[in-house]
Amino acid sequence: MSHTLVCWRCGASLAALSLPLRRLDVCTACNAELHVCRLCVEYDVSYAKHCREPTAEEERKKDEANFCDHFKPKVGAYVPRDGAELARAKAALDDLFRK
Repeated sequence: MSHTLVCWRCGASLAALSLPLRRLDVCTACNAELHVCRLCVEYDVSYAKHCREPTAEEERKKDEANFCDHFKPKVGAYVPRDGAELARAKAALDDLFRK
């Protein structure tokens, strides 16, 4: 397992950025905003508001930059999509719209 910070959306390395991440920092590979819930150690969909920090204000958009004071970037926030599942879904759509 890698211990470097990577983009939550595309998995590109963020090693060139200095910490703490600024609110307006973006991934140079995919232009995703980085000061977001999806890249935070407190982000957890099994909790209310998807956040383990009980005093945090609720952020409605988990993938857009925010001003949360509890933000701490999470190593390993990138979760690659299941390629087989995507292929099955695409095949089902192709079958549905086949002429």
